[in-house]
Parts: sequence; C-alpha cells; structure tokens
Amino acid sequence: MNVFGPVPSRRLGHSLGINNIPPKVCTYSCVYCQIGKTIKLCKERQAFYKIDDLAREVKEKVNEAKKRETKIDYLSFVPDGEPTLDINLGKNIELIRPLDIKIAVITNGSLLNLKEVREDLQKADLVSLKIDAVTRKTWLKIDRPHKSLNLTSILDGMLEFSEEFKGEIITETMLLKGINDGHEEIKKIANFLTLLKPVKSYISIPTRPTAVKGIQPASDQVLNIAYQVFKERLANVEYLIGYEGNEFGFSGNVEEDLLGITSVHPMREEAVKEYLKKAGADWNLITNLIKRGYLIELKYQGKNFYLRKLPAKA
Repeated sequence: MNVFGPVPSRRLGHSLGINNIPPKVCTYSCVYCQIGKTIKLCKERQAFYKIDDLAREVKEKVNEAKKRETKIDYLSFVPDGEPTLDINLGKNIELIRPLDIKIAVITNGSLLNLKEVREDLQKADLVSLKIDAVTRKTWLKIDRPHKSLNLTSILDGMLEFSEEFKGEIITETMLLKGINDGHEEIKKIANFLTLLKPVKSYISIPTRPTAVKGIQPASDQVLNIAYQVFKERLANVEYLIGYEGNEFGFSGNVEEDLLGITSVHPMREEAVKEYLKKAGADWNLITNLIKRGYLIELKYQGKNFYLRKLPAKA
C-alpha cells in the first residue's frame, strides 16, 4: 500500500502520506532514520510506481476520509526513502492537484542541485528541507550520503530553489549528542538558514527508534542554546521534540492501514491501542502481525514502538 493515514504530523496537522519510493531507497543513510538503515543507496532518479496507480490510491483514500469525516490538511510525499528520486514526482503532484488539498514534499534536499528536481518541487505548496549540518565532516557522519553527492552543491541548490519557489519552505535540523550539537556547528547552520529564509525552522531530536543503535538526542541545555542561536537570526523557530499524538486516521481495513502507517511512521504503543479501539479491534491483531513477521516491536527511551518489518533488500 502506497498511501497511508491520515497521520498526525507535528509539522502539517493531519497528513495523508504518499509513499512514492520503495523501501528503503535513498540518497542518504542517516544514523537516526526511524525506518531503519538504507537498503539501496543511490542518487539516480527513476520510475518506481505507475503514475496512474499512485494517483488512484490517493483519490480513494481522500474519498474514504471524506465519508468518515476525517480531516486532511496535507497530501504529503513522505516515503520510505528520498521522494525526489522519483522521476515522476512532478507528474504525480499534477494528477492529485484537482483534489484541492495542499501538497507537501518532505525531502532531504540532496538532489536540489538538479534543475528538474527544483522544477518538480515548484508544483508543491510546501517543501520541507532537512539541514542537519553545513560542514562536510559532520554531514558525512550524520547523514552518510551517497559517495558522489557534494554538500556545497546541495546547499547551493537549496538556496537557488528558495529564490524560485512560490510556496512555503520549512526546515528541520536533527540535533544528536556528540555529532552535530557543538555551538559552532549550530551557529553555522543558523547562518545558512538566514540565507535560505524558511517560513519556519524546526529543531528536532529523535523521538522514535534510530537506524544506528546508541544514537542519543542532544541535551536539553543544547536544545535551548540552539533555539536561542536560531531565534537571533530567524523569525519563526520551533522545537519538534514532542509526541505528535494518537489521532491516526483509518479506512476500515485495520491490518492494511497499520502496516501502511508503520512502514514510514513507527507508532507508540498507546497510539496503537487507541487506533485499535477506534477500529473495534484488539491487541491480538498486533500479536498476530508480529508472529507472521510483518511487524516488529522496538523500545526507545522507555517506550514501545511498532514498525513494519522491511524486506532485506530492495
């Protein structure tokens, strides 16, 4: 299933997720990724799914949500990998535009040096860019990019896009203990964001299990310092460190919906329980999915999370 939710998003309200990339094809293999290690690291754009099939799934989900009076604030391209690797991204956006719901793309920005990628993203209403570092050594350590990617070229592409884009740009910076939480690195990121001029800059920490064990969030003290440094330079700064809530939408097929959501959005135990209650199902469904190898249970910072088990290779 390539469309999931709506799910509660700390950035976008109620977001219907569009998964236009198979697991887990990405330009990066971030140490903190919530859906595990990258299976296929690549930077070449290609077609993954048929355009009409994806658009049909989105329309069906929107119709189901309307029947259930479930709110959708955004149709969001937030897949198992990097959404701009999809060569049909622009066409996909065009096909769902008539649904008259705002369209967002959550991207790491690694392909924004390409003109065709910038043109595709021009068709969205909101683009979220991931900026975890602006120095090469730190970038390599945290985002673990495809070997042929160049950070300077990526940052230049982001700036060029920001000059062209008519919609809203927001940014997210993930702060990790001992990796990119130094004062100088934080200042350099903030200085770059000043040039980018996003409508809002988010400072975040991992709130779900990470791809690499032992990855820890920056301390409360560092988060406060980062906020003050960002706020000195930027008009709109927010933390993205709280729990997003349990208001996950459903279509009626509980098992299918849960697997769709947890393939890109690990759910906390209380969210799963709330979801099952809303759907009239019980915990046996979860036990069964785990037993059948479709779902896995992980613990992070004292909380149980449930994540769809991804295939071993793409």
